[in-house]
Amino acid sequence: MTDGIAWLAAPESVACGGYGVVIARDLASDTLAARVAATVSGPRRETKSIGELTGTQVRDLLEGLFGDVHDGIALRHGEIDEWAYVVKYGGWQGEFARTPSVSRGGADVFLLEYEELNGKPVPPHFTYLHDERLMCALNLHLDHSWAYGEAHGDLEVAPAVQERLTAAGLPDETLERRVVHRAALEVLQRHFGLTLPRRPVLEETLPTMLLQQL
Repeated sequence: MTDGIAWLAAPESVACGGYGVVIARDLASDTLAARVAATVSGPRRETKSIGELTGTQVRDLLEGLFGDVHDGIALRHGEIDEWAYVVKYGGWQGEFARTPSVSRGGADVFLLEYEELNGKPVPPHFTYLHDERLMCALNLHLDHSWAYGEAHGDLEVAPAVQERLTAAGLPDETLERRVVHRAALEVLQRHFGLTLPRRPVLEETLPTMLLQQL
């Protein structure tokens, strides 16, 4: 049994400020991490491998280097079965483009983001990319507070996801947003077979890359 992805809906599930996760099928995790690093926007950055660290160690390192954990960016990455995953740390919010190029070569790539402390507020978001094409994207609060309250994208994939959401009784305006968030993740988890191993992400060491401004 896998951990799935629904655990991401818990408060501060990965770190204070929310989560930024990329999952891919049949890619090595270092390849996925390099592709994710290449999508960073703003000032040019150098990617440097800094060994294997826990999430706590990464946050401590960023704070020590930059004075504030949100002034730096790091990526931890790993693999489980056919899946590779990348977890973002530091001030990643708004710094990475959802560019389809990360899925080049026929890869299936899934982006999950939640800027939990953003005061606007920005809802959690899901994007599925395949071979440099948008297949499905939606706001995981399933409302129209920040556009795309329904699945959009490929004419076959997006409606299939929306059908699953509807069958699960979503959207349901009587439910709290965090409940809807978790329920939507459960639907995506079942539909695409997604998993993110909770214990390695939260407790164990994983290969880590630091993104330093040039």
